[in-house]
Amino acid sequence: MKLLVCISKAPDTTSKISFTDGDTKFDENGVQYIVNPYDEWYALVRALELTEANGGTVTTITVGTAADDPTIRKALAIGATDAVRVDAEAKDPYFVAKQIAEYAKANSFDIVLTGKETINYNGAQIGSMVAEMLDQPFVSLAQKLEVAGNIATLERDVPGGAEVVEVNTPFVLSAAKGMAEQRIPNMRGIMAARTKALNVIPAVETAELTSIVSYSMPAAKSECKYIDADSMTELVELLHNEAKVI
Repeated sequence: MKLLVCISKAPDTTSKISFTDGDTKFDENGVQYIVNPYDEWYALVRALELTEANGGTVTTITVGTAADDPTIRKALAIGATDAVRVDAEAKDPYFVAKQIAEYAKANSFDIVLTGKETINYNGAQIGSMVAEMLDQPFVSLAQKLEVAGNIATLERDVPGGAEVVEVNTPFVLSAAKGMAEQRIPNMRGIMAARTKALNVIPAVETAELTSIVSYSMPAAKSECKYIDADSMTELVELLHNEAKVI
């Protein structure tokens, strides 16, 4: 079994977010990056579980610069066989998907796995684009994945219940919460990651179809008002006159 897992970096949720150049660029100064949790905890770990049970390899692919290498090395420490970095800045989802698809075409993977979205942009676009470019089936928001031979069984939530689908390999999926449990790299994995292959390849020339016009911070949260437990009349009045339904 030959699996490809798409890996991207995201700011740690404790990082202070700010913008520069008239709010057109994300300020990376002082920002601590992590592997995007949906890519790491669900897509990567489930891929590792499948190859541990059935044999095979797990390759990660990242579109990014040398600044992404530490997060790639973490994926290797968790257990990935090797890694590929397409040497280009990831600005546009179509551009990123094209790089992944071209590499996947040239190397014939059984399954391409992505996280359902990144926690910094929440675009959820890469998986479907890659599947279209590869002309392969795409299963989104998968929460369970089992493989027997060349047939995969996947489960995902739908309104009112769960949907179970079967698909032949090769295919593309996006992984949601429930697919696997987070793994913490151990010392052996961290040491092994230093010698695993991280292959840097040039980007395929591709047009960028979107660009960022500006960033803005969400509106500040209003202050909380605390009401004495015995002041029911005051509470009712505030609910009628000040509370907002969102």
